[in-house]
Amino acid sequence: MILVDTNVLIRLTRAQDPQAGVARAAVQTLRGRGERLIVAPQNLYEFWAVATRPAGPPPAGRNGLGMTAAQAGQWLRFFRRRFTLLPDRADLCSIWQELVERQVVMGVRAHDVRLVATMQSYGITRLLTFNAADFQGFAVVVLDPAAV
Repeated sequence: MILVDTNVLIRLTRAQDPQAGVARAAVQTLRGRGERLIVAPQNLYEFWAVATRPAGPPPAGRNGLGMTAAQAGQWLRFFRRRFTLLPDRADLCSIWQELVERQVVMGVRAHDVRLVATMQSYGITRLLTFNAADFQGFAVVVLDPAAV
């Protein structure tokens, strides 16, 4: 099993993104190898937040994708068909809290650690992401989409 990070999901939706083709090729290659690609509820929440924020850099935009709620909903349904959605387990909060306290995680990085906690809860060790640095210091094998 391989957890697909939200940054990969975002690129799958943005044909004009320079890394869109890389994201699509990585997903196709891994699926072709018979890998089970996973998303967690956290991925869907993060995607919705980014997708529905105004597009463009501040101050005019908010670094979002500028999608309507209907467009974002269509993408969520696509992701749920394309990838296996693993529900949050009862131990997720405890694992997450132990990780953020032990690693002294501060600020927005806590969202990435929630994905790590999900992975640990399910025994998943591999993560497909463009942001390897966000997961340094954790027992995660990072797969760079460009290197798949």
